[in-house]
Amino acid sequence: MVLLPLEPWPTGTAVRCGPLVRQVLAANASPYTYTGTQSFVVGDGRQVAVIDPGPADPAHVEALLKAIGEATLSAILVTHTHRDHSPAALPLAAATGAPVMGCAPLAPAGDAERADAPFDATYAPDAVMAEGDSVAGDGWTLTALATPGHTSNHLCFALREAEALFTGDHVMGWSTSVVAPPDGDMGDYVNSLERLVGREERVYYPAHGEAVHKPQQLVRGMIGHRRQRERQIVRLLAQEPRSAAALVQPMYKGLDERLKPAAEMSVMAHLIDLERRGVAARDGLSWHLR
Repeated sequence: MVLLPLEPWPTGTAVRCGPLVRQVLAANASPYTYTGTQSFVVGDGRQVAVIDPGPADPAHVEALLKAIGEATLSAILVTHTHRDHSPAALPLAAATGAPVMGCAPLAPAGDAERADAPFDATYAPDAVMAEGDSVAGDGWTLTALATPGHTSNHLCFALREAEALFTGDHVMGWSTSVVAPPDGDMGDYVNSLERLVGREERVYYPAHGEAVHKPQQLVRGMIGHRRQRERQIVRLLAQEPRSAAALVQPMYKGLDERLKPAAEMSVMAHLIDLERRGVAARDGLSWHLR
């Protein structure tokens, strides 16, 4: 179980977290969002951008407008379309006239049944950004990096001038990301983590949790963690066939009961990846090694 930091959390207030970067925390704390979703305001001059505007909470939108102040909002950028990240794009765009840019829209079938964060069906970007696409303003440049896995449409954004990377839910500052099939893909997720190895950013700004000041160390640790989880699954299936739900208990001892559905989704993502690689197979809900 992950312990939350002591309150009060600075919701609704723009907090300086680095050169050119301020964050505004939404009041949507939960077992899946930690203290809440962090929206970022990038730029200190006449033009700014907002990354991950967050949930459609009028108080949060008002806090973002206050943080923008007299500057022109040049772009509203979205890393992915879970409903704790993108819905505020619509009212923020209406209030400012700024274009919504970033990931592609995505609303998978059966999404309402998800335990963690269903997709935002209202998201309608003015421009979809692909790998290497950039948007620039007064003293800042943001460049898209494709990082599918947590979701198939996930992007990160590199801020060249501050040697920073906005990682959305791909790399978080408090926990590993949930990878939930069928849209979430464990193979893609690990490949996207490996893409970050050796990059030059000195700080990551995740949408949940503290800024990461040793990003290469964390990313290598996350890759190792996923490989360790895979080895656990293979060892347990070598003992006997099991369902994804039955794998959760021995793999996640002491886990908060509220997070068990998320853990089961990530286990399922590992199993599907093992199946794709010819290591595991399923018989109904039961999985076994080939």
